[in-house]
Amino acid sequence: MGEINVAMIGQGFMGRTHSNAWSQLPRFFKPPVSAAMHTVFGRDAAGVQAFAKTWGWRHASTDWKAAVADPAIDLVDVVTPNNMHAEVSLAALKAGKHVACEKPIARTIEEARLMVAAAREAKGKTFIWYNYRRCPAVATAYKLVQSGAIGTVRHVRAFYLQDWADETIPLIWRFQKEGSGAGSHGDLNAHIIDMVRFVTGEEITEIAGAIAETFIKERKLVTGPTAGGIAAGVGGADKTGPVTVDDAVLFLARTSGGGVASFEAARQATGNQNRNGFEINGSKGALKFDFERMNELQFYDATRPRAVQGWTTIMCTHGGDHPYAENWWPDAHVLGYEHGFTNQAYDILRVLGGQEPVVPIPDFEDAYQTQRVLEAAIISAVERRPVSVSEVR
Repeated sequence: MGEINVAMIGQGFMGRTHSNAWSQLPRFFKPPVSAAMHTVFGRDAAGVQAFAKTWGWRHASTDWKAAVADPAIDLVDVVTPNNMHAEVSLAALKAGKHVACEKPIARTIEEARLMVAAAREAKGKTFIWYNYRRCPAVATAYKLVQSGAIGTVRHVRAFYLQDWADETIPLIWRFQKEGSGAGSHGDLNAHIIDMVRFVTGEEITEIAGAIAETFIKERKLVTGPTAGGIAAGVGGADKTGPVTVDDAVLFLARTSGGGVASFEAARQATGNQNRNGFEINGSKGALKFDFERMNELQFYDATRPRAVQGWTTIMCTHGGDHPYAENWWPDAHVLGYEHGFTNQAYDILRVLGGQEPVVPIPDFEDAYQTQRVLEAAIISAVERRPVSVSEVR
C-alpha cells in the first residue's frame, strides 16, 4: 500500500492531538507508506464540518458506522470516550480495517477481552496510543535498560499526578463509570503501568495492596456544550450528580524479575499539572524521568568509582543517539507533548509498511496486559487483599 486512508472516530482534545500528528507527520518523517486524513466523525454536523476544515480532514461524518465500513478506509483511529472503544474497534476489525485505539484499551476487562479475541482473528493490525513510550527520553530509558546499563531491576516508583479535577469541574464523562470505566486509575495509572512494563521489559505479577478514594463525591451537572473535554456550561448550584469513579488510586506490586514497585495516580495532587514519570533502581544504576521535564532523562551509573558517582542529566534531543530526535530540531531545541503522538503515527506507518517500529509499539494483546494490572489493583483495593495478576484472565 502506498497510501493509508485514515478515519478518525471522535473529536475533542484527543481529536486535536491525533489530527495534529497525522498532518505533521509527512513534514518531518519519511514513512514507507503515507497517511491521508480521509474522514473524521463527530456527533454534531456543524461542529464536525468545522473541525474537518480546521484540521485538514477531507470528509466529515456524523455516522461512525458508515465511516468505519467505507471501503476506502484502511485505518480507523479511535479517539472517543472509553465507552465506545470496544464497539468501534470491533466493528472496524470486522470490516477488515487496521485499528489504532486510544488508551486504555477499553472501559472494562470484559470489553478488553473481546477486543483481543477479535484482533487475534482479524486481518488488520492493532495499535494502542500509549504515546509516552514515544518521548525520546522514555525510549532512551528503554534502550539503556535493554543494554544492561542499570543491571537487574530491583525497585520502581511510578507516578502520574494532576490537579485539574477540583471542585469547579462539573460532572463530565471522566467522572462517570459508565463513560470512563475508571477515574485516575484507568486514565493515569494506565500510562505509568505501560511505561514501566515497556522500559523494564518486565511484567507486573502481583498487586500486594491497593487503596482507592473519591474525594469529591458530587459534581454539578453539565447542561451546556463541552470543549476540549471540559464542560463549558453547568447546571444550577442545586443540580448535582454522583461521581462514580476514583479520584486517586495507589498500589504496591511485584515484578516478574523479582523486584518491587509502587504506583500512584491522583487528579487532585495540588501543584502537579501533568507530572508523570518513574524512578527505576537497578543493581548497576538507576534512571529517573518526569514528564514535566520531558526532554531530560536522569541516569546514575553505579559502576563508576564511588568518588565520582552521581546523577547525570541527559538532554535527549541529539539525533542519532536519542530515538526520533533526528527528525525534529537541533540539540536542545526541545520537544513537547504533541511530538509523542507524531512519533507514534510514524511508527504505525512503519509497521503497516512492513518495517519495525523505532521502539516496540503496543497492540491490543500488549495493552490487555496493562488492563489486567488495572483490574487486579481495583480488586485489591475493594477486597483489601493481595491479588495475583494471573487471577485476571
